Amino acid sequence: MSDVLNDLPNPIFADFWLRPANEIDTDLAALRQAGPTFHNEPVPPPNVPLPQGPGAWVLTRLEDILQVSKHAPDFSSASGVTVEHVPPEFLEYFTSIISMDDPKHQRLRKLVAKGFTPRMLAKLQDNVQHLASGIVDSIAEQGECDFVTDVAAALPLKIVCELMGIPDSQYDFVFEQSNIILGAGDPEYVPAESDILTAILNAGMALSELMVEVIESKKGGDGDDLTTVLANAEIDGERLSHQDISSFFILLVVAGNETTRNATGWGLKYLTDNPDQRRIWQNDLYGVTPTAVEEIVRMASPVTYMRRTLLTDETVSGVEMSAGDKVLMFYLAANRDPAVFVDPLTFDVRRTPNNHVGFGGPGPHFCLGAHLARREIGTMFNELLRRLPDIHATEEPDLLRSSFIHGIKHLPASFTPVGR
Repeated sequence: MSDVLNDLPNPIFADFWLRPANEIDTDLAALRQAGPTFHNEPVPPPNVPLPQGPGAWVLTRLEDILQVSKHAPDFSSASGVTVEHVPPEFLEYFTSIISMDDPKHQRLRKLVAKGFTPRMLAKLQDNVQHLASGIVDSIAEQGECDFVTDVAAALPLKIVCELMGIPDSQYDFVFEQSNIILGAGDPEYVPAESDILTAILNAGMALSELMVEVIESKKGGDGDDLTTVLANAEIDGERLSHQDISSFFILLVVAGNETTRNATGWGLKYLTDNPDQRRIWQNDLYGVTPTAVEEIVRMASPVTYMRRTLLTDETVSGVEMSAGDKVLMFYLAANRDPAVFVDPLTFDVRRTPNNHVGFGGPGPHFCLGAHLARREIGTMFNELLRRLPDIHATEEPDLLRSSFIHGIKHLPASFTPVGR
């Protein structure tokens, strides 16, 4: 196990990400300059009965993250994707295929991918447009809103619930449980004095129980929702278990939902801070949307990092690492790498090329729902910029206390009221 500690700023700590953006970017530049560096892990609070980990390697250069992503057999996902030493029962509920290695990962991803075929995604496109229009209708006459809870969070969560055949009556319940799981380190979602592990596990169990009820109702059915497809899918004689499908549902609601939510929230922040880029997008709404969405995802990098665990001794950028070491791929830092991106801190809605890793690096764990996420973000901003052209953030984002998710909890916004 490596123990080459340093005195550089430590991005594994949540407080690193709760500072002004210029301070964060200055420290990320220092980390990129240093190359792979080894850092301490936070001491868990008294109400989290986990041991302090031995530390982890922090990767902030895009080329290093590409190396790890392309060599999945040596950099394992099976021990978890966050830096914490997570109990196996947590992995069972919360991470699904992203915490698996091949061949199991490949088998389950192949089954799950049945729900993300071009035909299935095409069916969702009209639903995305319909839901985005309805969300704008719901705020149009108000003149102000909390952009995160009223807009950014609403579309991806509704799409996930509709995709999985979850009844509309359960929407608020799913929203609350997903906030607990990914916001457990933030006192707004789980009070600091609470038993955090129990709160997370209970939320996961509650979502799993809901999903099992839905699965049972879909067995033998011919519906076109993803749960029906997965509950009745078979490849080479293998079927997904109830737990497989439930874990995948939780992955969608806490990862697919959360990441699209935060990309959309940050998107409004960037457009507010860069009115020239807003005008460029509005003047060619549909022509600019594809590159604008990629730029939002690059800048937002909703998943700040992902962990891998070394199965063999390896060398990254000339730095020797040992089997068993934790390696953290900081996507947000890599997406600001000046060796790859011209003026990386500039928000440019027409940026081309834009080879970011906002959906993860290349390899077996590239985001399965990337195309759907792009569709949701693009459709939502097309609707907003067309119907509420002056919508803008009126305060700084209220940030999620997390080093794993680059999250916004609340973002007050204002606009000229219009009719529904």
